[in-house]
Amino acid sequence: MTIKKDAARQKARELVKEFGIKSLPVNVERIARAKGVKVEFAPFDDELSGMAFIKDGVPAIGINSLHHPNRQRFTLAHELAHILLHPAELEKAVHVDKGSLRRDRVSATGTDMLEIEANAFAAELLMPEELLSAVLDEKLDLEDPQVLEKLANKFRVSMTALQHRLHI
Repeated sequence: MTIKKDAARQKARELVKEFGIKSLPVNVERIARAKGVKVEFAPFDDELSGMAFIKDGVPAIGINSLHHPNRQRFTLAHELAHILLHPAELEKAVHVDKGSLRRDRVSATGTDMLEIEANAFAAELLMPEELLSAVLDEKLDLEDPQVLEKLANKFRVSMTALQHRLHI
C-alpha cells in the first residue's frame, strides 16, 4: 500500500505541529526517539545511507555514521518516513525476506513510489513549509550559489535536498 506525496508531506507537517517546531534546525533524532524509534549510528558500506528495521519488536533506524551529518539527518528523516508511512512494508521486508527498507543511491533517485513518499516526507520535516516560507520572504536571490549554501546550512541539509525542496 502506498500513499501519495501530498499525504506524506501532510504527515510531516503534523509532526512539525505536534513537536512545536518553530526554529531551525529540526531535531529529527529527538522526534524519532519520541515516536519510540531506536536510532543507531554505525559505519556501513558507503553505498548504504541507512535502513529501517524491527529489532526486538521495536522499530529501529540504522544510519551510516561515515556520511556527512546533513546526509545523516536526511536519511534519518527518510527512514522515519518508512516507519510511520509504510509499516506494513517494513514488517513484510523484515519478516518475509529478512531484508529491510533502506536508503541508498537507488532510493535517492526517487523512482520507486515508497522512496518518493519517504523523500517528500523527509524534505518537509527538515525544511518545514512555514519556516521555509519565512526565510524565502526575506527576498533572497535563489540563483546565487552562496545564498543557497547559507540556506542549506541554516536547515542543515545538503544543497541537493534544498534545491529539490525549492524546485530549482
